[in-house]
Amino acid sequence: MIRLTLAALYTAALVLANPAFADVEVAKAAAGGDMRKLVFHSAPKDAGDVDFMTFDEQPLNLSDWQGKWVVVNFWATWCAPCRKEMPMLSALQEDLGGENFEVVTIATSRNPPAKMKAFFDEIGVVNLPLHRDPRSMLARQMGVLGLPVTVILNPDGQEIARLTGDADWASDEARAVLAALIGGGEG
Repeated sequence: MIRLTLAALYTAALVLANPAFADVEVAKAAAGGDMRKLVFHSAPKDAGDVDFMTFDEQPLNLSDWQGKWVVVNFWATWCAPCRKEMPMLSALQEDLGGENFEVVTIATSRNPPAKMKAFFDEIGVVNLPLHRDPRSMLARQMGVLGLPVTVILNPDGQEIARLTGDADWASDEARAVLAALIGGGEG
C-alpha cells in the first residue's frame, strides 16, 4: 500500500513538474492489448531528416508535420502484416486525424506506384497518403529493419515510441495511448 501511495505521489509530482513527460507516463500506463508492443523511449529521439516523396514524386520531410502528433507507418506492398494493419491505421486517421494528429504512411523500398495504389484499393483505404521512400534512405536512417514499423512523433518532430510488427491501431487501447499524448483525443 505504501508503494502504491508513493507511486501515485511520484506520478503527481511528474505531472506538475513536466506535463509533457506526464502525458507519456499516462500513455505508457494505457498501453494494453497490441499496444504492449509499443516501446517508449526514455527520452525523445531525433527523427530522420532524409527526404522522401509524395506519390507524385514531390519532396517531403518529416519536419513538414512538426506541430502535430504523428503516427508514421513504414510499409511495403509485399508485406502481409501491412495489409492486415493498414485498414486499422485508416480507421485511426478517420477518428483522430485533424489539426493536432495525423497518420503518415511511407512505402519503403521498391514499391511501384501502380502496386501501391492497387494495394490501397484492394483493402479499401482512401484516407491515407501514398508516400514513398523508394531507396529506403529514411527507413535506414531511422533504423527500420523489418516491416511494418510504426513510430510516434511528438509535435517537436521527435520519436517518442516505436512498435515493430503489426498492431490494432483502431483498438480502444491504441486510442487511449494516443488520447493521453494528444490531450484527450481531439485531432
